[in-house]
Amino acid sequence: MRSLTPRARILGLITVLAVSACARSVQNVQQPNTPATTAELWQQPAEPRDLSFGPGGKTLAPQQTAFTFVAEDTTGFSPGFDVKDDEGLEWSVKTGPEAQSEVVTSRILWAIGFHQPPTYYLDRWELKGGRAGVQPAGRFRPSLPGHEVVGEWPWHQNPFVGTMEYGGLIVANLLLANWDWKTSNNKIYQLETPVNGVSRWFVVRDVGASLGGFTYPKVLSWFRLRGFGQGTRNDLPGFEQQGFIKRIDGDSVEFEYRGIYRDVISTVTPSHVRWACERLSQLSDQQWNDAFRSGGFTPEQTARYTKKIKEKIAQGLSATARGE
Repeated sequence: MRSLTPRARILGLITVLAVSACARSVQNVQQPNTPATTAELWQQPAEPRDLSFGPGGKTLAPQQTAFTFVAEDTTGFSPGFDVKDDEGLEWSVKTGPEAQSEVVTSRILWAIGFHQPPTYYLDRWELKGGRAGVQPAGRFRPSLPGHEVVGEWPWHQNPFVGTMEYGGLIVANLLLANWDWKTSNNKIYQLETPVNGVSRWFVVRDVGASLGGFTYPKVLSWFRLRGFGQGTRNDLPGFEQQGFIKRIDGDSVEFEYRGIYRDVISTVTPSHVRWACERLSQLSDQQWNDAFRSGGFTPEQTARYTKKIKEKIAQGLSATARGE
């Protein structure tokens, strides 16, 4: 069998790129037999939320620093483990740079009303069994009874496309420079006991690829190709250099974005930007400080992150007020 000529290889690559560039249909798709409501994605907080301990509160926070090995997680970018505490509760542990950024980004999304599972950051912990001994700092997420993951949901086809809450969720993730939007990061939780009137949550769960910058190659900006790197994680200098809104033209918003989800982002309107920025602007300095402290960031790092975040929020509010 003859090998392909250079010309044939180039034509083949162009074909692959052209197919990958075909726009997906971003549309509202309901779950079969169980129509979703926006309350399953977002609910207005009744009062300012405590970001020191997040959705699980102090009650669910790990009360120990030594955990029993269950399994090693070798999938994804960040290394991790499944472990058990002395009460038999199983925890998913993520180590590496995403451990900090995931806790903080999750706290912020939850602060403005989006459903999130409990997550906690431990800067020092030990493993019993398996690779026993002191481990790197990690993000701990409990596997709670009555909170069963029953599925996944994609950004481009879900029950919320076209709603203010969905658009606001996109904006909030862009503002926090969360760029890994693959479907497997979005989970559907079935709740055994309804919480605030809903028994199902649609969650953007694995949000550690955030608080950095977008780095997808400009030459590939119109193609959806994984493996070229879309951004950095837990990267303060990169976050400080990352812009937010490039321009607004009528009902269209162009973001300072380099990644493979341009089709999803193209659905955002100025009203979505304002919706998200208004809610983020209502968070107090105490909440911002608590969110970053909960992720193990120093006061100096917290001050730099929150300064940049507040600049982005102010830009969003100003741009949508002017309509330009």
